[in-house]
Amino acid sequence: MVEIKLLVEGGNMKPGPTVGQKLGPLGVNVGQVISKVNDATKEFRGLKVPVTLEIDAKTKKIEVSVATPPILELIKKEAGIVKGSGEATKTRVANLAIEQIIKIAKTKQQNMLVNNLKSAVKSVIGSCVSSGILIESKEPKEVLAGLEKGVYDKEINSEKTEVSLEKSTQLKEFIDKIIKQQELKKKAAEKEAEEKKAAEAATAATTPETATEKKVEEVKPEKKAPAKK
Repeated sequence: MVEIKLLVEGGNMKPGPTVGQKLGPLGVNVGQVISKVNDATKEFRGLKVPVTLEIDAKTKKIEVSVATPPILELIKKEAGIVKGSGEATKTRVANLAIEQIIKIAKTKQQNMLVNNLKSAVKSVIGSCVSSGILIESKEPKEVLAGLEKGVYDKEINSEKTEVSLEKSTQLKEFIDKIIKQQELKKKAAEKEAEEKKAAEAATAATTPETATEKKVEEVKPEKKAPAKK
């Protein structure tokens, strides 16, 4: 039995050099493998999904095992974003409800080294810290502190994963306002940088002329007083 591990896009695995190099020597039908993987991962369409293939080298029988996508992939799906923030301490890119965090935690719990759902929720919140994701319109660290105090025990114990339309709208309005402020701040910083650069260029352009004039003044001969008769 040969075991092959792959990371594929859910429901959209395609033939390529990597797949060919791993499957080609085994003499299996690559198209058939891709079809089986896509069918097994279709519920995770658009996400990166870890897949394990177990292939019997003699019979060519193929077994496909699918693990849940990484936490960050699930966070991005819930947030509706392509990537997290490149500057997590400065830039915010999304605002999730605690119910969405619980949903992700439930999906990943079986693959985590945790004893309960609350611990899984804590792990998901931790991933939001480095991704620029707000939770309940708050910083993830603030939500973690609330989690320790039991603020979200009701939602976690009831395994609530549905977000009301009203709450979803409020969260979106909040993050939209934050993103707009970030964009204005970025533009102001860029304008300031351009003005500073222009000022430095102007100074550099006038400096040589000033230096030359000063040098001429230094070598200019002194006028001698007329000799006394």
